[in-house]
Amino acid sequence: MIKNKVIALISHDARKADMMEWVKYNVKTLQKNKLVCTGTTGGLVEKVIQEYIDKNNDIEKIEIIKKKSGPMGGDAQIASMVVEGEIDLCVFLIDDLTANPHEADIQMLLRQCRIHNIPVACNRSSADFMITSGLWGTNYEATEPTYQKFDRK
Repeated sequence: MIKNKVIALISHDARKADMMEWVKYNVKTLQKNKLVCTGTTGGLVEKVIQEYIDKNNDIEKIEIIKKKSGPMGGDAQIASMVVEGEIDLCVFLIDDLTANPHEADIQMLLRQCRIHNIPVACNRSSADFMITSGLWGTNYEATEPTYQKFDRK
C-alpha cells in the first residue's frame, strides 16, 4: 500500500499568494496526503481548498492540521514533528527580502529538515519537482544521515 505523505506548508506573509497558487495548482496531488500548516497559512489553505471543492466537487476534503503561527511557535512545532519522523516533505516559502523576528526558529526548522533528511522546497519550482518525482507515490523512506567525523590523517 502506498503511504500517504505528510506535507508541511509554511509561507511568510509576502509569499502567501505564491503558496495559495501552488496549492490550487496541485490540489489533486495534495488530496492524497495530510497537510500540516502554520496557523495563518493553514487558514488560507483551508479556504483555497474549500473554494476548489465548491466549484469542482471532484476531490475529497483534505485533512489539514493547523499549528500556531510561525512567530508564535508554529515553525518550532513543525520542527518537532520533523524530529519525530512525522513529516515527509516541507514546503516553506520564505520571504528572503524581509527580516523576520523569529529567524532562529526558521533556521532551526530548516536545520532539522537537513539533519533528518526531509526534503525542503523553498520555492514553487522545487516543490513541483518534489511532488511529481517518481518516488513521490511510493513507500520511499528517507534514511537518517550518518554523521561521522572526517579523519584527517
